[in-house]
Amino acid sequence: MPSAVPSVDLLLVPQWLVPVEPAGVVLTEHALGVRDGLIAWIGPRHRAPAAAEVRELPDCLLAPGLVNAHGHAAMSLLRGFADDLPLMTWLEQHIWPAESRWVDEAFVRDGTDLAIAEQLQGGITCFADMYFFPREACDRVHRSGMRAQIAVPLLDFAIPGARTPEDGLHQAIELFGDLRHHPRINIALGPHAPYTVSDANLEKIRVIADQLDAPLQMHVHETAREVEQAVEEHGERPLARLSRLGLLGPRMQAVHMTQVNDDDLALLVESNTSVVHCPESNLKLASGFCPVERLWQAGVNVAVGTDGAASNNDLDLLGETRTAALLAKAVAGSASALDAHRALRMATLNGARALGMEACVGSLETGKAADLVAFDLSRLAQQPVHDPVSQLIYATGRDCVRHVWVEGEQLLDDRRLTRMDADALAAMARTWGERMRAERP
Repeated sequence: MPSAVPSVDLLLVPQWLVPVEPAGVVLTEHALGVRDGLIAWIGPRHRAPAAAEVRELPDCLLAPGLVNAHGHAAMSLLRGFADDLPLMTWLEQHIWPAESRWVDEAFVRDGTDLAIAEQLQGGITCFADMYFFPREACDRVHRSGMRAQIAVPLLDFAIPGARTPEDGLHQAIELFGDLRHHPRINIALGPHAPYTVSDANLEKIRVIADQLDAPLQMHVHETAREVEQAVEEHGERPLARLSRLGLLGPRMQAVHMTQVNDDDLALLVESNTSVVHCPESNLKLASGFCPVERLWQAGVNVAVGTDGAASNNDLDLLGETRTAALLAKAVAGSASALDAHRALRMATLNGARALGMEACVGSLETGKAADLVAFDLSRLAQQPVHDPVSQLIYATGRDCVRHVWVEGEQLLDDRRLTRMDADALAAMARTWGERMRAERP
């Protein structure tokens, strides 16, 4: 019988369709229709509506675009700059001096472009960014067609692009107003960490976040030493301090959380604060282990992020998710901890929920934005495909990302960037590398 469903602009027909919501579902012999940038139809392929374009995707798994819930995009230009050092040595003796020397609008423009291209090639359709000159980052996201949350960095001292905390807050308020109706960019407040922002400034940030209904992203409990110093100096753990100041809640994205005791867990649960897990950065800097399975079982929303390329050293969220799944099993002492389907959910819908975007992205549901990724599972290393989601998480690298769409626009077509020039980006990055090596003290 002819379908009564209105025609669509694009019909995708993959071998497997994984909607993420409902959980654990893998659909075969199904198709997905896109109209006006939204998912307009999902159903059996033999009932598919008429389409202006039909794309058969044999051997491909179609899933929601990946959501990278934490990073510092422009730090792609500092990839490998100061490796194999503990966090505070890395920050205070290498990264912060390098940023003071080289970071300007051009650095952020070029570094963000490089990060966007790398992430699209890895199946990421949405990313959270916290870095200097946030207006420049917004411009690059706008031009790229990608989706992002841009957190305006807020610290007690001068940073590139903001001479005072008040200057940073003014920028955040201005950007929030300017981009309030942007379809793909959300503005968040980004107090850097408990040890770099005073109570007085945190209170100002809370007031503004409440007034704007703006998300908050902050590095919290990244290392055991951070927590110990807070207790020594202030008599309370950082998370308890944030709770006292009224910052915890569903808008708060607590990044890292490698140190979680019973009281911390209770605060996270009671406040409905999301946690953003960055396993590879934490491993590389020896920062500790986020207890993902314990958080998940308690009802905490746990997302996953790459952190910046300076501490990872890549923006490979699929690889990050595999690491997260394996690490969760070791930390929990259970092989069933963070199974493959939940790991994919952490990298999609949980990330969208942490960023306050779950009504728009994170799962394949009608009415949501057509932010999609097609993974090619045809290679020898993925055969036989007993469980496509298991193969995706445990046996697939980001080089198997074949197509990416954001709001129905194809930004990666058969592994080729459609809006960006990969060769020009590589040449630009090499130029920055040569300049920094030549000028490095």
